[in-house]
Parts: sequence; structure tokens; C-alpha cells
Amino acid sequence: MKLRVVELLLVSTLPAMVLAAKGLPSFSLVAATILAGTLSAGSANAFNMVIESDIDKLMARTSKRPIVTGVISKTHAAIFASIIGIISLGMFWFLTTPLATFFALIAIAFYVLIYTMALKRRTSQNIVWGGAAGCMPVLIGWAAVTNSLSATAVAFFMVIFFWTPPHFWALAIKYKDDYSAAGIPMLPVVATKARVHKEMWFHTIMMIVCSIWLISSAGLPLWSMVVTVLLGLVFARELVALKEGSDTYGKTAAKIFQWSITYLSLLSVVLVAAQLSA
Repeated sequence: MKLRVVELLLVSTLPAMVLAAKGLPSFSLVAATILAGTLSAGSANAFNMVIESDIDKLMARTSKRPIVTGVISKTHAAIFASIIGIISLGMFWFLTTPLATFFALIAIAFYVLIYTMALKRRTSQNIVWGGAAGCMPVLIGWAAVTNSLSATAVAFFMVIFFWTPPHFWALAIKYKDDYSAAGIPMLPVVATKARVHKEMWFHTIMMIVCSIWLISSAGLPLWSMVVTVLLGLVFARELVALKEGSDTYGKTAAKIFQWSITYLSLLSVVLVAAQLSA
């Protein structure tokens, strides 16, 4: 289920629910959404492992996954993925809203069919468009509360959309040799360092712009706008050190990856605190 990845996805679910409710949603609704979201994302990740077992064995980072090592068969993994996927959709339908259920279904299908099967092995822009699946917890969380969407939900979605590529490309720089060995055209594998740097800058700038849109659309206090921009500028500062030919290129990329996780976590805290204090 790649629960460490799922944990990162769910970081954006709670603040989306708090913003949608303009306060704290009921504990039962939050618990149902988080649990169903965990199963939904876990289902998509398990299907991903089934489909990619052939390339997982070629990369050191993924060579110990259970299907590769034979701990579990592809058939049993597919059955497991299907069961928890169905359970997650059932929970969303009966315990949240129809729109949240729809978005959960879209998230699973998009990650498995679009990202894993259609994009990942064919284009260096795989994570740009395929990463939209990782933005869906925002819409799911919002819809679980309101059974609708708003400009604020879209703004939050776009923050995660533009956050995802620099976050993942920083990791891909570290594991460039792995992706190359598996024949996966991640941008750091097929493009120059200068091109990667330029793309990361573009997405980071757009992430900051969308975060300003998010704070403004949600009507949050001014202090949250200041803190959010500062978080984005720290992100940008890390990119300044990522220069072509630098002896610390790999280490800097690893720092960017770690900071990107910290950024998303702190942004979520800021959003919740700002909404509750508004």
C-alpha cells in the first residue's frame, strides 16, 4: 500500500476539510474520510506494484518490494488491491458524499490507468500530468464536507499540482541511475541539469502564486499569507543552490526533496490554524 506515500497524500485532506467546513468537521466524518482515503490510495499503489513488478526488480530502490521478492504473487496483490479499493469506495459512498466517492474513483483510475500505464514509461512529463492523482485528496476532502467544489478547493488543488513535479524530480535526481536502468524517462534522466532546474523553478513559482490565490480565496488572515509566501521562498532558496555542474548537486536535490515534504506539512498546519483563528 506504500503507506509512507499515503501519509503524505493525506496531509492535504484534513486542511481541505477544515477549509470547507470553515472550522472543525465532525470527528466521525474526518475519521471516515481519512480511513477511506488510506484504503483508496493504498489500492492504487498496490495496483501500481502489480503493473510495475517487471521494472521494480531493475531498480535498487524498489527491488525489495513484496511482489519482486515473491512474498506475494501478482494475482493475490491484484485481489487485495481490488478488495480494499471497493471497500474504500463503499465507505466514501455510505459515510461521506457521492461527489467524494466519485473523486476517489477518479483518483484510483487516474493513477493506475493514466499515470502508471499510459504516461510513466512514455514521457518525461509523466509526473506533471500523472501527479494530478496525488492532488485528488484535496477535492475528496472538500467534497466529503460539502458535496460540492469551490474556487478555494481548486486553488488548493493547483498548489499540490505545481508542488508535485519539483518534489518528485528532486527524488528522481537522487535515483537517476535507477530510473535509467529501468528505462523510465523521468526528466532528470533524459534532460540536462539546466532544463530540470528551469522546470523546477517554473513549477515552484506557480506553486507560490497558487498558494497566494488559496489564502486569498479562503479569506484567511494576513499573517497566514505572509507565512505561506515565506515557506515558498524557502523552497525557492533551495533551488538557487541547485546549479548545473555543482559538486553538491545530488545532496542539494535531497535537501529539496526533504524540504518539499516539510513545506507541504507546514502549509497544512498554517491553513488549519488560520481557518480556526479566522
